[in-house]
Amino acid sequence: AGAETVKRAVQLDAASRFQESLVCYQEGIDLLLQVVKATTDEAKKHRYRQKISELTFLSDGKYHKQIRIEENATGFGYEKLFQEYLTEIVSEVWVEDPYIRQVHQASRYSLYNFLRFCEMLVKGPCKVKTIHLLTSYDAGSGRSQQMSGLEEIKRSLSNYGVTLNIDFSSSIHDREIRFNNGWMIKIGRGLDYFKKPQGHFSIGYCDFDLRPCHETTVDVFHTKHTKKM
Repeated sequence: AGAETVKRAVQLDAASRFQESLVCYQEGIDLLLQVVKATTDEAKKHRYRQKISELTFLSDGKYHKQIRIEENATGFGYEKLFQEYLTEIVSEVWVEDPYIRQVHQASRYSLYNFLRFCEMLVKGPCKVKTIHLLTSYDAGSGRSQQMSGLEEIKRSLSNYGVTLNIDFSSSIHDREIRFNNGWMIKIGRGLDYFKKPQGHFSIGYCDFDLRPCHETTVDVFHTKHTKKM
């Protein structure tokens, strides 16, 4: 399986399909790492480690893709943005967003947006086991609602075998999402780039692909991210 994945990565690389080739390189590396772990023959281990080093060099990516979401654009639900990076090897996710809070402004549904993002992770095809959230405390009376909402999401995720670790920072400003297969996505507005629905029974309330968006920019990077051999 590892050899076929690497072969596919080389073919995609040669066709200048760099985003897809990086995904295949990373999957090939992880499959070979599993073989190294299971192999007792030191000579074979050495050969596999050499191959992994070669693949790591090829996939050590200076990859950057930018997506501009125009004002009132539709068709940019979370699956649209994230699904191609959520390969089967993704087991850990980091979310940094200062505004994962309860509904405290007319335009903000950040806790619900985070819940929708978690639902996408639970559906797969990735096998996420741990989500790390770094956000900031809501001010004033909104803090208790924020905490109860996050705790409810945490309990619900545990029913699906997913652990949610929550940390708070008063100085966080950046908004980024990272997967342990090396992909990092930065969204100017974080997860809260959707406009307020016109009503509870309006088109786009449930299906985020149909929800108009605020103007924002999405930057996708790939970073070298492999386990220790």
